[in-house]
Amino acid sequence: MKLLIALILALAGFAAAMLVTPYQGFKTETYVDIPHGTSTSGIARELARDGVVRYDWEIWLARLLRPSAKLQAGEYRFATPASGLKVFDRIARGDIYFFAFTVPEGSNIFDIGHALEAEGVMSSEDFLKAAEDPAPIRDLAPKAKTLEGYLFPSTYRLSHKTTGAQLAKMMTDEFRKEWAKVSAGKEADIRSTVTLASLVEKETAAADERPLVASVFRNRLEQGMLLQCDPTTIYAALLDHRYSGTIHKSDLISANPYNTYEHAGLPPGPIANPGAQSLAAALDPADTPFLYFVAKPAGGGHQFSANMAQHEKAVIAYRQASKHAGQRKIR
Repeated sequence: MKLLIALILALAGFAAAMLVTPYQGFKTETYVDIPHGTSTSGIARELARDGVVRYDWEIWLARLLRPSAKLQAGEYRFATPASGLKVFDRIARGDIYFFAFTVPEGSNIFDIGHALEAEGVMSSEDFLKAAEDPAPIRDLAPKAKTLEGYLFPSTYRLSHKTTGAQLAKMMTDEFRKEWAKVSAGKEADIRSTVTLASLVEKETAAADERPLVASVFRNRLEQGMLLQCDPTTIYAALLDHRYSGTIHKSDLISANPYNTYEHAGLPPGPIANPGAQSLAAALDPADTPFLYFVAKPAGGGHQFSANMAQHEKAVIAYRQASKHAGQRKIR
């Protein structure tokens, strides 16, 4: 009997020691994904298989000590030695791993796809497949061809398991919130407004210029003038898989409907994903007579003109000062 008691005490001591002794059975950081509905035994097996704990029964023992704890689903990152008890506590707290993924204002779906692939989140192809399905925004924009324009630029919390469809939903959900704020009390066609906002976003990063740029495009539309917006020409080339980093004459005469050098009116849809300021500018452009704008010779914004004579003077000044005359900055 004494031997049995001694054996039991020894086993209990061993189990207790294992439960509080840090362990690392993996060589580099490892990620463990716990799907919703996974049982305690399933979690224990996965942790032991990935070298996070030495024995799966450590998690069972921790469960006995904390029977009311709820183990939470998600992706967990393990980079340093930890005891079975600490591992259990982390999962019970829901200390889920995520990383911040920032989408800058003016990014298009191709930019976002490339960035996701570069950071190892998912392939560009996977994201583009999700972004080309307008279903998540169909109720707001029934005629939307893709999610371009409705993927709100912000910082999102992602894991290695985030899918293109999940990210697209996060971004369109954020768009809904921002659109509700900026459009409150205003009547507007969302598709044309977001399309105009995307042009404004691509033309200027200066907050004070956005309502002015929006006014130029609105005035041109009202007078039946071509918008002649370079970013639309670039987007057309992207869609045709032929953009080389510069605008060529062939781009300016392209028959693609997004090319506003050839087609009147707004393009068929947004060419990028605008931020809140550009959305606000598109909803309420400044009241100006401007029909043209060109980059200022010294930089720092644009020179706006109401007629061709003023515009030509501004263009000459820009061309004389510019060391990069090949870059098209003129509207």
